[in-house]
Amino acid sequence: MKILITELIWKEGIEELINNGYHVDYDENLWRNREELLKKINNYDALIVRNQTKVDQELLAAGPQLKVIGRLGVGLDNIDIQSAKKMGIPVVYAKNANATSVAEYVLTALLSVSRPLHFADYDVRKGNWDRKTYTGLELAGKTLGLIGLGEISHRVAKRSLSFGMNVIGYDPFIADYDHIVSETGVQVKESLADLLTESDFISLHVPLTPSTKYLISETELQSMRATSYIINTSRGGIVNERDLAAALRRGTIAGAFLDVLEMEPIHPASELLTCSNAVITPHIAGLTQESQIRTSILVAKEVGKVMKNQPSLCVI
Repeated sequence: MKILITELIWKEGIEELINNGYHVDYDENLWRNREELLKKINNYDALIVRNQTKVDQELLAAGPQLKVIGRLGVGLDNIDIQSAKKMGIPVVYAKNANATSVAEYVLTALLSVSRPLHFADYDVRKGNWDRKTYTGLELAGKTLGLIGLGEISHRVAKRSLSFGMNVIGYDPFIADYDHIVSETGVQVKESLADLLTESDFISLHVPLTPSTKYLISETELQSMRATSYIINTSRGGIVNERDLAAALRRGTIAGAFLDVLEMEPIHPASELLTCSNAVITPHIAGLTQESQIRTSILVAKEVGKVMKNQPSLCVI
């Protein structure tokens, strides 16, 4: 059976597939050439993508032999799940494989605010010895608000609690006895407004859906504390970037850490690039070396299971 991979995958995933007897064609830039992809997909039994390949109805129809789609990650907004289901094509994803990496990114953002060591180092190298400006603040006693209380939020919460932070959350789909509530101790708020007004840091962990599109816009930003920070490692489009840029310039909130944007790579004319209190990274929260090895191997294994008509716990 033949498998086509159109985006970046670590070599361990390819080795897993080859060792199990599959023919693998790998071109990490094929997603850029839509016409070529539509021509090639006809000959493959499986397709493995990341977040750039648009697996829509057109592409699915062009691959009549497709038996499974593998997603090297957890976000699914680039895959037409409903069309895949109608065509009987299972979609598997890297369930929890990068959760620790994303959680550690969030903690890095928190620590970057509390103890800006890189700025202090830069200032010392300029010949200064400023012990007042770079004293920073403690995370202990501060409140972290988590929007969306899934596995990544669970790991963020556990780590943040170890710093002595207060952790609150909002998720209309969470139950009283889910682990993040009953065992980890996150205090669930009844409304998003309550979370926004009480938090010093807000971290987003929700998928991009019609109901979460621009979940954070001008009204929500206005209700946040002037000293608060927002961290988005989920998906671009959940935060209204124009409203956020305006809020950052006005000082409505103190700052933002953005790993995901509506347009990636970021447009050179993006207003966010003019905001010195916005830290923007190139969608790397889940891209540690360890997580990508786990992701590549997991998706390769789960694609193989589906191809062999074996059950997979990672099917959507």
